[in-house]
Amino acid sequence: MSRFEASHVGSEEHPTIADISECLFFSPGDGRIWLQDQRMVLLHTEALGSLRRELVDSLGQESARGLFTRAGYVSGARDAQLVRKHWPDAEPAAAAMAGTRLHALEGLVKVELVHVRYDPETSDYEGEFIWHHSIEDDEHIAAYGIGGSPACWMQVGYATGYVSTLFGRLVVFREVACRSMGESQCRVIGKSAERWDDVEEDMRYLRARDFVGASQYSGVGGVSGAEPRAAALPMPPRKNDAMVGASSAFNAACHLLHRVAPTTATVLFTGESGVGKEKFASMLHSIGPRRDKPFVAVNCAAIPETLIESELFGVERGAYTGAGAARPGRFERAHGGTLFLDEIGTLSYAAQGKLLRTLQEGEVERVGGTRSIQVDTRVVAATNVDLRQAVREGKFRDDLFFRLNVFPIHLPPLRERRDDVPLLMSHFLQHYGRKHGRKVTGFTQSAVKALLNYDYPGNIRELQNLIERAVIVAPEGALLDVHHLFTSGETLDKNVLSVRPDGHLAGGDGVLLPQSVPTGQAMADRVGSGSLGQVEETLIRRALEHCGGNLSAAARLLGVTRPQLAYRARKHGCR
Repeated sequence: MSRFEASHVGSEEHPTIADISECLFFSPGDGRIWLQDQRMVLLHTEALGSLRRELVDSLGQESARGLFTRAGYVSGARDAQLVRKHWPDAEPAAAAMAGTRLHALEGLVKVELVHVRYDPETSDYEGEFIWHHSIEDDEHIAAYGIGGSPACWMQVGYATGYVSTLFGRLVVFREVACRSMGESQCRVIGKSAERWDDVEEDMRYLRARDFVGASQYSGVGGVSGAEPRAAALPMPPRKNDAMVGASSAFNAACHLLHRVAPTTATVLFTGESGVGKEKFASMLHSIGPRRDKPFVAVNCAAIPETLIESELFGVERGAYTGAGAARPGRFERAHGGTLFLDEIGTLSYAAQGKLLRTLQEGEVERVGGTRSIQVDTRVVAATNVDLRQAVREGKFRDDLFFRLNVFPIHLPPLRERRDDVPLLMSHFLQHYGRKHGRKVTGFTQSAVKALLNYDYPGNIRELQNLIERAVIVAPEGALLDVHHLFTSGETLDKNVLSVRPDGHLAGGDGVLLPQSVPTGQAMADRVGSGSLGQVEETLIRRALEHCGGNLSAAARLLGVTRPQLAYRARKHGCR
């Protein structure tokens, strides 16, 4: 892959991978608008301006700016995923410039390229753009007039989200001139994060809450040593307690964490294995009033059933053979602080009953003991199983479930917060590069594509392991590639049609086409020496014929989405 540089001032001839406008579909019959397979919405600019004014007036400019920046980041990340999905073989230059067309197509701004440079050997990016006709400026100036700070908050978030997702590393954009400041036009500069002196101010607007603080981004994009800004809440005690993310799902969980942290309520974290439940529990303790007291974590599944009671509640001397001295349990050790019970669904029924009593009475009784010991311990639990279902099956006490389920926080799997993958990639790359003393520069475009499309059955823990493995395996100074990352039997979703050994065509989801749809050699025989486009057209026509013209059924047959098939069918003139 070659390095690219481009420079056009006042030119309309931006590199592009297709006529982006052909990706937009209006379906007024069912009240939907599609940008390929992503649903869109038309909104009056006055309505957006009214929303913006209300948020600024009620929350303050800084909080409103953060909301719009995060919304823009998610939009940019979505568009980058769209480009990677539908034009997987596009050159970096074309894929990058497609974002400017999408940004314009969505009605936010006209983008003019000044210059851009991307080096795939070092994964380094730098670009400068001029924005014309910004809708954010129009509404901001109408409401507040000319001010002293830039106002294209959502557009800056969009650019950061798009380029960071496209190249798999943190690229930060800043608006250095803005019409809302009296300038004739808006000008933005984007650079790989380590090329800026300090990105803490920029990252502040991508965070839902201040407790996702400066030290958590000290390794993102190679930026280190930044002094954390003053905050009302303290930073986590451990440097590696990093909670990195900007997606709406991640921010929603952070908002809930912030609400419950100052209280003494019991919190129950739910979610699949590897989503970061212990990280959230540790952060909950770090930002709460018990932060100066112990945080004790217990993995209930790792302790044998015969020892779980003594581990949790302590043991008196002589209680059983080998108990030569009295020993406090985890509840006592966490007195005044927080006790985190991970995988609580694995506790035996007897241990559940004793835990319930401790939660109700605030006291424990050691194994072999005769007296109760008062404890002041906040309990935070986590599970990767459905406790309601376990209650229905008689495996978990209903009274204990209701005692634990005071304030539930669900942590979504990584496949549902893909907007966070580029930030996590950059964070883990720098973290493990420092930890293992390896010089790593970034990811190849093939690796970025694979990581963005992978389903992550092991969630964040799996992504963490993939990148640590690749940092160790890859040659010094090289970019991490697919063969460095996926070495232990992971299944990659290529999201393409592939020919099976039996000559039939399978879709990206493994759907096998029926015998009546020609595939393999039969397809080649029918179209002769035709091009790939002719093969695609024939395949689409036969699928539509087989399904009686039903687009949805034909799309399922081919293993693609309905909007994808509609676009291809219209392109080939299939009705």
